[in-house]
Amino acid sequence: MDFSSVYNTHEKTVFEAVAAAAPRYPGLAGDAGLLADVACVALNRMPPQYIRHSADLAFFTTEKERQAMRRNIEESVDFAYGYVQARHVMAARR
Repeated sequence: MDFSSVYNTHEKTVFEAVAAAAPRYPGLAGDAGLLADVACVALNRMPPQYIRHSADLAFFTTEKERQAMRRNIEESVDFAYGYVQARHVMAARR
C-alpha cells in the first residue's frame, strides 16, 4: 500500500504563514527549531483535513470555508508564536 499522496491540507499554508509572520518575532525568527515548534503548535490547533490532490480541496471547499480556514490559520499561527515565545523566555530564565 502506498499512502504517500495523502497529506494534511493545512501543512503548506501554515508553513507559509509561519514564514510570513517570522519578521514580527525577531527573537524566534533566526532559530529554525523554534520556527518548526511554532508550526507544530499551530498545526495541532487546526482540525486535520487530509486530501490526496490539491484539486480536491479547491473542488470540495466553498469560498466561505476557505476564508474561515485562512482566519483559523492566522489565529493559530499568532497563538503558536506567542506560546513558543513565552516558553522560550521561561526556559532562558532557568
